[in-house]
Amino acid sequence: MSALLPLLILMTSLVPALVTFFLRDDQHLLRNGLNLGGALLKLGLILYMLNAVAGGQVYETRFNFAPGLYLLLRADALSLLFLTLSALLWLLTTIYAIAYFGNKPDLSRFFGFFSLCVAATTGIALSGTLISFFIFYELLTLSTWPLVVHKQNAASLAAGRSYLGYALPGSVALLVAILWLESALGPVEFAVPAGTGGLERWELQAIFALFIAGLGVKAALVPLHGWLPGAMAAPAPVSALLHAVAVVKAGAFGIVRVIYDVFGIALVAELGVGLPLAALASVTILWGSIRALQQTEVKKRLAFSTVSQVSYIILGAALAGPYAVIGGLVHLVHQGLMKISLFFCAGIYQERAGINRIEELNGIGARMPWTSVAFSLGALGMIGIPPMAGFVSKLYLGIGGLQSGAPWVIAVLAGSTLLNALYFLPLLYRIWFVVPADPTLPGERPLGLIAPAVLTAFAALAVGVLAGAPFSPLGWATLIVERKYLP
Repeated sequence: MSALLPLLILMTSLVPALVTFFLRDDQHLLRNGLNLGGALLKLGLILYMLNAVAGGQVYETRFNFAPGLYLLLRADALSLLFLTLSALLWLLTTIYAIAYFGNKPDLSRFFGFFSLCVAATTGIALSGTLISFFIFYELLTLSTWPLVVHKQNAASLAAGRSYLGYALPGSVALLVAILWLESALGPVEFAVPAGTGGLERWELQAIFALFIAGLGVKAALVPLHGWLPGAMAAPAPVSALLHAVAVVKAGAFGIVRVIYDVFGIALVAELGVGLPLAALASVTILWGSIRALQQTEVKKRLAFSTVSQVSYIILGAALAGPYAVIGGLVHLVHQGLMKISLFFCAGIYQERAGINRIEELNGIGARMPWTSVAFSLGALGMIGIPPMAGFVSKLYLGIGGLQSGAPWVIAVLAGSTLLNALYFLPLLYRIWFVVPADPTLPGERPLGLIAPAVLTAFAALAVGVLAGAPFSPLGWATLIVERKYLP
């Protein structure tokens, strides 16, 4: 039974996706029950595995198709870090999406691709080989495009073209890297670093660069980030999914796998590719923040904030010091909680009060207090105000920079924090202290919209306050680093 658990976890989102495509749009109860039931079952299976994996157990499901060609699903500590985040946020986003769309048309199509997107993300988290990872990585591209263009208006169709314009060349780069490496090494599993296979130094450097190019599109590394702000034309549940758990996290997670499970820390240092990647991540952190400061639309500002914040994960992985890696891994969870809260709230503001631009936020705190508290907690966390989750991430990354002999990281973090404050605090000032021009009360309802935003926002506070607990995201990230990457 234990050998089937990774497959069962994958099927909890794949089966609802496939069934949902065949449902009529008016079959709301069945569609909602399938998606919520799958999300709850997935979360239950993951919680069942957590204690065993914490004790060192690894769950594997293997499908052999031909000699040297197989699909491997492996649940280890790193897999579960990403998987638990995606399962929890899938459940909350499903609740939010049901309330957001109500009885609008084309919901079977939407929720079918929505669950397929989560299945792809689950597969990425569980992939135990490069080929397995690539299969699910491409499924993620194909399943998110219909979500981006769901509205079928000019803006969403343009966003979809831009997304594919970046994603497909990235996929080619990733495939070339995999084929080049495996032509020398054979199938590459993530259990131990693969080695060099007799490849020349320049070949390994080129392969590493191709990996970063292919994965950097979804991770929104500069200059491969251009698709992400345009994707804000998608509905709010899609924006939340893209920015908090699915696409951008898949890219960052893949880069962590490449550094530690494909090349290994020692080889990355020998090739001299870690420092350039850390520098690129730092440029992305600062550039994303600068561009966020220039935006006048709420969702666009949040989008460029994502460009900046996801590169904290890559910076920590590239520096390779123990504290830096812990800070990067824990930020994968922390950023997900904070950013999904912000996008949930932006969707509520847009749907209930027609707010799209920053100046339209004036006085909304008095009219929508729970939403505004949730937005404020997410924003303060992004700035890094203690004891929010963002403060914990930045603290560990800063210590990790000093530990790795890269004191300039402190300046990057300080600059980013200042810019975060500059583009978030004016929003909070407008929300709470500016008198609204229109005193009409839109009302905070339905509960399905408000509750997910409040829960994720207070979770972002809780994981900061309780960071020292063994099963906190920080405790789990520390376990990963102590056990696997820096023994």
